[in-house]
Amino acid sequence: MKVLFAASEAAPFIKTGGLADVAYALPKALKKIAVDVRVVLPKYGKISEEFKNKMKKIAEFRVPVGWRNQYCGLESLEYDGVTFYFLDNEYYFKREEPYGHFDDGEIFTFFSRAILESIKYMEDFKPDVIHCNDWHTGVVPLFLKTHYAYDVRYQGIKTVYTIHNLKYQGVFSKSILGELLSLDDSYFAEDKIKFFDGVSFMKAGIMYSDEVNTVSNSYADEIRTPYFGENLDGLLNGISYKLSGIVNGIDYDEHNPLTDKNIFKQYDKETLDYKVVNKLKLQEELGLPVDENIPMIGLVSRLVSQKGLDLIRAVIDDILRLNVQFVVIGTGDKAYEDMFRYYTYKYKDKMFGFIGFDNKLAKEVYAGADMFLMPSQFEPCGIGQLIALRYGTLPIVRETGGLKDTVTPYNEYDGTGNGFSFTNYNAHDMLHVIENAVELYKNKEVWRKLQLNAMNSEISWKESALKYKELYNKLG
Repeated sequence: MKVLFAASEAAPFIKTGGLADVAYALPKALKKIAVDVRVVLPKYGKISEEFKNKMKKIAEFRVPVGWRNQYCGLESLEYDGVTFYFLDNEYYFKREEPYGHFDDGEIFTFFSRAILESIKYMEDFKPDVIHCNDWHTGVVPLFLKTHYAYDVRYQGIKTVYTIHNLKYQGVFSKSILGELLSLDDSYFAEDKIKFFDGVSFMKAGIMYSDEVNTVSNSYADEIRTPYFGENLDGLLNGISYKLSGIVNGIDYDEHNPLTDKNIFKQYDKETLDYKVVNKLKLQEELGLPVDENIPMIGLVSRLVSQKGLDLIRAVIDDILRLNVQFVVIGTGDKAYEDMFRYYTYKYKDKMFGFIGFDNKLAKEVYAGADMFLMPSQFEPCGIGQLIALRYGTLPIVRETGGLKDTVTPYNEYDGTGNGFSFTNYNAHDMLHVIENAVELYKNKEVWRKLQLNAMNSEISWKESALKYKELYNKLG
């Protein structure tokens, strides 16, 4: 089985969000179960010179983008046993940020078309499946079934389309149909790629791919409802026969408390007592009272409304009146940044807010905190709660999407569970669960059992990679 994994970002080359982690870790896991998977992404100007210097040039060719005929270079690099292809065009990709440009529609039309053109030049590799991800590659299945439908070199290639976040859909003016996509106005229809008055790349991926999946089972169900469906719930119900969910995992090599050089003291299930060393050192580093008996709540997140920060804002004084310490790392909307700055000033002995992102400090929080707060309004999968579980830090989450699929709430009657959860998007429901967790923390025996449950949770890519392999084979 040969799979070309197409993504707009992939760690460690370029990363703005969770897609980059998936595009690195999932192919690596698939290689271990005998899938010949290769990754293709743009050669961004921001990729480090260290990586660029190791890339091998394969070919140069032209890519049609509407009436334009654009240059593209194809380069490759092997990293962690996986072949990565890079598509080079400085006009489109040599920018400060990968997204958010006035011509995003043109950039990712070029990228999608270049993916298909590059297949002609890939040595000894013709994919059976192209695995597309999010709106940036949404028109690949559409192009395959229009511009490449009668080219014998593309016969038999199937497509899988993964929705990582339905909120971001790549919607552009109707004029791009002819201007960029080289398609006629017949495609501006409800059963094709029309989305209100525009054209949706996300809808193109959903409509024209052979299989559609999301990054958790619960999210696959949720997006078929108006609340989560982002105006595509009707369409998603219509294609439910090809819609499924496969929960993301995390890379156990990258996130391993026993080998993590970013934390103060390495530990595993057998040496869990060392976890408290991380807490005491972190308290010292952040200028908080050094006391192992004060439960520490961590939050590492983008500071945006999706992450449930309105709930925190509603009851933050109540949280900080408890016997807790609250450590926040993140950047995002100014209102939330200012909120955490203010409460860091107001509760100097209880709150520490770091506005920005520092991977070392984030790992110190995952290892040092006792609880990890993630009260998302919606969460296709989530990675924070998975890392927290791996480090024996108990997640407090809202039951939505991947949070519901990966965190099992503590059951006081049989001692099962690996964290805490609440159902309604309600600040006082969240506060009640936090209060219960803080109270339970006093029972060291039960807490230790829950930490071990968390660390024993199966959250690697192993199971999910097998499910993706089944999905690919289903198409074969």
